[in-house]
Amino acid sequence: MDFSYSDEQRMLQDMVGRVVADQYDFESREKIVASDTGFSAELWQQFAELGLLGVPFSSDLGGFDGGGAELMVVAEGFGRGLVVEPYLSTVVLCGTFIDAIADDAQKAELVEPIVAGETRYALACYEPAGRYDPYWIETTARADGDGYVLDGRKAVVLNGDTAHKLIVIARTDGAVDSADGLSAFVVEANAAGVSRRGYPTIDGHRAAEISLDGVSVAADALLGEPGKASPALEHALDRGIVALCAEAAGAMEVACDLTLQYLKDRKQFGVPIGSFQALQHRMVDMRMALEKMRSLTLWAACSLEGPDHERRQRLSAAKAMVGKAGRQVAEEAIQLFGGMGMMDESSVSHYAKRIVMIDHYLGDREYHMARLRDMMRAGEDAA
Repeated sequence: MDFSYSDEQRMLQDMVGRVVADQYDFESREKIVASDTGFSAELWQQFAELGLLGVPFSSDLGGFDGGGAELMVVAEGFGRGLVVEPYLSTVVLCGTFIDAIADDAQKAELVEPIVAGETRYALACYEPAGRYDPYWIETTARADGDGYVLDGRKAVVLNGDTAHKLIVIARTDGAVDSADGLSAFVVEANAAGVSRRGYPTIDGHRAAEISLDGVSVAADALLGEPGKASPALEHALDRGIVALCAEAAGAMEVACDLTLQYLKDRKQFGVPIGSFQALQHRMVDMRMALEKMRSLTLWAACSLEGPDHERRQRLSAAKAMVGKAGRQVAEEAIQLFGGMGMMDESSVSHYAKRIVMIDHYLGDREYHMARLRDMMRAGEDAA
C-alpha cells in the first residue's frame, strides 16, 4: 500500500503548516488561551476562508471532499502549533455526525454554516456514569406533542461553553447501556433549561458540564430517525480518534525537536549534554515512539471506509499507542529538560500536557486495550 501523500494532500499540508507557523507562535497561543473564549474568532474565520473547516465534507456542501488522510494532515499540523480553536468539536465530531445522519435539507442548513465559520457546535454525548462508553446514555428524550423534552447531564463536553449549538445524544428507547434507542437533537446552547458550567482543561483547551432540565425542542430538531443515531455516532467518533491521534503525532514531533535542540544547547562539563551517549539513546527512543504512533495513525486513517472489524481494531490500536508512546515522549521530554521542562514559561511543558490529555479524550489507553481484547476474543469465538 502506498502511504505517500498526493499532490493535493501535500498542498494542504503546506498551507496548514504556513498558517500555524505564521499565526500561532507560543506567545500568541498563550494570549488566546487566556482570553475569555479560549480561542481566536479571527483565526477561526481565517480557517474558514482557507477552506480548512470544509475538509471532511463534500463539495456540494462547500467542502474539500477529504477523507481520513486529509483529516490527518490538518490535525497533525494543528498539533504542531497546539491549536486550541474548536476544530475537533465543531468540524470533526459534530460536522461529520450531521453529515452521516441528516437528510440533504438538514445538511445544507446545518453543515454549510460550519464550513463558513458561522456556527460552532459541541457534541454532548458522554455522561458522568458512563466514563468512556459513548452508548451509556441516561439522558432521556420523551415525546411531547409535536416535539420532545430532554432531561439529563453531560460531562466534559469539549468547547461546550462557547458553542452556538449542541448535538445532544439522548435515549428514546432501550437499556441505559444499549447502542440501540439513541437519538440525536440539535439544541440551541442558550435554550431554556440548558445550563453550562465551562472550565479550562490543563492542556489549554476548554470543556463544560451541561445540564438539560425539561428542555423543549421542536420535531425538526431531531436528526435522522428516532433511535437510530448510533451508526452516525460511531462514524463521528472514529474520525475524532483519527484527528486526536494525528494531533498527538504533530505535538510529539515538536516535543522531540525541542528536546533535541535543548540537548544541543545545554552544556555540562564544557560540552553539550547531547554528546552523552545515554541521552542520545533516550532521544532515539523518543523518535521511535513517534514513528510508531504516526504509522498506526496513518493505518487507522486509511481504514475509515474499510470493514467494520478492521476499522475498529486499527482505531483502537492507534489510540492505545497514543497512551503508551505519547506518555513516553512527554515524560522523556520533561526529564531531559529537567526543571525547565516543568515551567509554564517553557513551551515543552504545554506540549507534554496536551499529549497526555489526548490519551483521555474518546477513550484512554486502558479502554481501547480492553476494546481490542474483546474484539480479538470475539474473532476467536467466531472462528
